[in-house]
This record gives sequence, C-alpha cells and structure tokens, in this order.
Amino acid sequence: MNDLLAPLQFEFMRHAVMAAVLASVLAGVVGTFVVLKRLVSISGGVAHAAFGGLGVAYWAGIEPRTGAVAVAAAAAMGLGFLDGERARRQDAAIGVLWAVGMAVGLVFLHLTPGYAPDLMGYLFGDILTVRPTDLAVAAAVDFGVLALLALVGRELVAVAFDEEAARLAGVPVRLYAIVLLLLVSLAVVVLLQLVGIVLVIALLTIPPLVAQRFARSLAGTMAAAVAVALVVTVGGLLLAYALDLPSGPAMVLLGAALLGLSQLVAPRAVRGRERRGAVASS
Repeated sequence: MNDLLAPLQFEFMRHAVMAAVLASVLAGVVGTFVVLKRLVSISGGVAHAAFGGLGVAYWAGIEPRTGAVAVAAAAAMGLGFLDGERARRQDAAIGVLWAVGMAVGLVFLHLTPGYAPDLMGYLFGDILTVRPTDLAVAAAVDFGVLALLALVGRELVAVAFDEEAARLAGVPVRLYAIVLLLLVSLAVVVLLQLVGIVLVIALLTIPPLVAQRFARSLAGTMAAAVAVALVVTVGGLLLAYALDLPSGPAMVLLGAALLGLSQLVAPRAVRGRERRGAVASS
C-alpha cells in the first residue's frame, strides 16, 4: 500500500489524480451518450477541429483552450444543424473537419516563433502538467454537465434513444441534438490534456462499452462507466509511473485490456442472470 501511495507525495501527481477523477465523470457520463447515439466519428472530428483552435489561439497569444472551446463548439453546432440527407452524408463533412482542423493547427503552430510544448501536450496528452486552473475548469465543466442532466436529462435521453419518437412527443429534437454535441465538445476539450487528441476517442468510448456489458439501465451504465473510467485513468496513471510509460497510452491500453476482459466475463454474467430469471419464473 505504501508503494501504491508513494507517488502521491509529489504535488504534480496529486494534481494528476484529481484531474483523472474529474475527467472520469465526463468520460463516463458524456461517453455514454457518445456510444448510445453513435457519435464516435463526430467526436473525433470535433477533437481534431479543436486542435485548429488551439493553434490559432497560441499564435494570437491567448489561452489555447479558449480557441479550442470556440472551434469545437462551432463545429458541434454546425454538425448539429445537419438533417435529412445532409445528416446521412455527414461522414464526408467529418472527414474534412478532421483533416482541416489538424492542418490549421499545424500551420499556425509553424507560424508561431519558438517551440510550443503546451500544444504538444494537447496532441499527445500530458496529465502530469495539469495546473490548479485546469482542475478548476474541469470541475466547472463537470458541475455544468451534471446540472444540465438534472434539468433536461429526460429530453436528452429521448433524443439519444429515438429522435423520431422524441419528435412525436413534442421534444425539440434539433435543439437537444445540438446540446448533446456541445456536451461532447466540452468533454473533448477537457480530456485533451489527459490523453491528447490522438487518444481522446478511446476514453470516451471504452468505459461505456465495458459498462454496457454489465449494467441493465441507462443510469446504471453511466455510473458503471464513471467507475470504469476511474480505474482506467487512475490505474493507467499509476501504471505509467511504475513502468516509466507515457500516461495517455498507458490509460488507453489498460482500458483496452478491461474491454477485452469484459467480452470474456460478461456473457457468463448474462447467462447467469437468465438462469436465475428462469428459475424465478418457474
């Protein structure tokens, strides 16, 4: 136990663990909607577009995260306004967004004098460099997401499950679809510093995918996804410290191992529940 807690004697490790906990809430809650509504490719497009905002903001001498939030939100709203035939063709738009975002970020990074280590951290992730201000931003985003779910959670769930049924029930589908995409964009920006643009999609998808194998309700899936994300982020961080590995890839590889393990364990759990249900009904 002492060896396990030894890294926490360092302030940067305590900050990293707090960042991992805050990010796990976003990864579990928002990631559940990403998997449920199949927003994985959109999330990737938004993440890479955000890098363009980071590059422009760094070149302009302002806080890079401000540019990332602005561009990610604009990209999310633009994709949210697509409907009908345009929505079915949005894969092409996402592909363009993906490439252009990275190209713009790299061009402005090249135009900025000197070396930009902060942007390299956003590209590949560096949770060990989080500052108290980063923790405050992540906590504020967590609070905002949870408050929004408390206020309009039913509408968001209805839109995520079945847009047509939600529309017939009088729910303003396009509005809440855009709200969902804005939540995704905020989550992406917060998670960038944790694992970077390259790996952010894994952190949004792996915990919900594992949770779905065991949970039997949406609330249960979200809670389980947050728990899995905690294991992945904190466990990956400690694993990286112990083995001298980069933290972002260590988290993703640990998550992939848990996902593979869940594929083996979950079918047995499902069969066990089915047998218990059959016995109870007889």
